[in-house]
Amino acid sequence: MSFFAVLFALILEQARPLARGNLAHAGLRAWARWASRSLDAGKPQHGWIAWSVAVVVPALIALGIHWLLWSFSSLLAFAWSVVVLYITLGFRQFSHYFTDIRVALDDGDEATARELLAQWRQVDASELPRSELVRHVIEYSVLAAHRHVFGVLAWFSVLAALGLGPAGAVLFRMSEFVSRYWIYKSKSSGEPVSPALQQAATRAWGVIDFVPARITALAFAVVGSFEDAIDCWRNYTQRLPANSTPASENRNDGVILAATSGAVNVRLGGEALKATPAPNAAPDFQAGGADASDQAALDAMPGREPEVAHLRSIVGLVWRSVVLWMVLLALLTLARLLG
Repeated sequence: MSFFAVLFALILEQARPLARGNLAHAGLRAWARWASRSLDAGKPQHGWIAWSVAVVVPALIALGIHWLLWSFSSLLAFAWSVVVLYITLGFRQFSHYFTDIRVALDDGDEATARELLAQWRQVDASELPRSELVRHVIEYSVLAAHRHVFGVLAWFSVLAALGLGPAGAVLFRMSEFVSRYWIYKSKSSGEPVSPALQQAATRAWGVIDFVPARITALAFAVVGSFEDAIDCWRNYTQRLPANSTPASENRNDGVILAATSGAVNVRLGGEALKATPAPNAAPDFQAGGADASDQAALDAMPGREPEVAHLRSIVGLVWRSVVLWMVLLALLTLARLLG
């Protein structure tokens, strides 16, 4: 059933993507905001309580509805899984920016590409040189694909196989969301979030994303240049910067970027790891280039300088990984049906 739920959700999301600012995402954002306002008293235990209410409670609600519907009809439970995946899973939540930037670069319109990157990540990209522009697009796109697609697939597949329905998809997406949202709210508004809550959310996200990040990196290696991807994963992950976010999260994202670098033979610098992004925006970063230590780390990375052709390679890498996931889910579903 997991295979068909994912298949239907992906088809539905491609045919009718969720609008920006939709009710489902707005409701989850309001829930996370309420949890921090009501339960964050500044102590570590309060941070974990607020995180549990914001993340675990929605996952348990999704699980409870799944079990309730299953008691009436397996078809209703299946439909519920499709709905939850439709909300939590999908390329169209970020891919339109990637596509528009790629088209602009193909047409030689770098000004439009920089403007689109600025709109997507809410940054000043006016001074980025062409290679850095492409590098940023690759890094943010790969990480977005992991967080919106492959990580969701990993948690959904495992917990669904255990009879827990779509709870894994909600757990992963809410954990990823609050780890960014609370830091963003603390920095950009008059609603401070305690360091204890921020630390709890970041630590929890690092743990929850540990295995999915490595599954994504392995998938990229399988469908890309396997030996080069594994070599970069083993030898160059630690060279990616860890300037602004805790090492647990950075190492997860660094594994994905290092594997991507080897899989498509592109030199990545980890710019996406240097700051904590807002929920629907990007971190602030300087467009004027890296400092000496960052440049030295970048020069040590293998691969070619980013080119527009690499964007097409990334599209192929991601879609081949999706096909790989679907084949694995189909085989698991067939094995359960025959068993």
